[in-house]
Amino acid sequence: MRVTLLGPPGAGKGTHAVDLSREFGVPHISTGDIFREEMKSETELGKLARSYIDEGNLVPDDVTVDIVRGRLGKEDASAGFILDGFPRTIPQAEQLDGLLSGLGTALDTAIYLFAPEEVIIQRLSGRRVCRNCGAVFHVVNIPPRREGVCDRCGGELYRREDDAPEAIRQRMRQYESKTAGLVGYYESGGRLVRVDAGIARQETYRLLREIMAGLR
Repeated sequence: MRVTLLGPPGAGKGTHAVDLSREFGVPHISTGDIFREEMKSETELGKLARSYIDEGNLVPDDVTVDIVRGRLGKEDASAGFILDGFPRTIPQAEQLDGLLSGLGTALDTAIYLFAPEEVIIQRLSGRRVCRNCGAVFHVVNIPPRREGVCDRCGGELYRREDDAPEAIRQRMRQYESKTAGLVGYYESGGRLVRVDAGIARQETYRLLREIMAGLR
């Protein structure tokens, strides 16, 4: 099963991808997580990525495609994967098709998670992330037992700069201008499935499980 999760920031791509990866035994490949690890390590790639991400902008295609090429070449991705955060533009989608063709395979399905903008802003502005282990909480939906402290490791929880309200609005504008066209790209190729991410999280996950199970 080779799947990519599409949708605006805050639609739940990362959260659902983690759970689906665990249940179906295929790697969750998040370009955002890779970039954040590089930023935490202060690598050259991390510094480059930070200059774009902190402004609410997308990392350029050539940098992102190189990251994905290296990750898809690893052994654990040979039997399938769940992409999260890639592709984000039609050129990236075309390059992904080329990468997979070179590996003798193809993308099975693009799942489009959609939700109203007001839901997106509420979710992202309340998100808190552990500086130590990366665990994700929400001040309303998934509050930690102690305010500002990670339940998992005791690390400090913080709000990412790109989760500030103005950065969220910028990310939404970026999504509409560059990423939303992917829906048409995959729909025209008969590979798109739409899933409502504005409903209860458990119900959205149930729908995703049914799609993934059908790819076995």
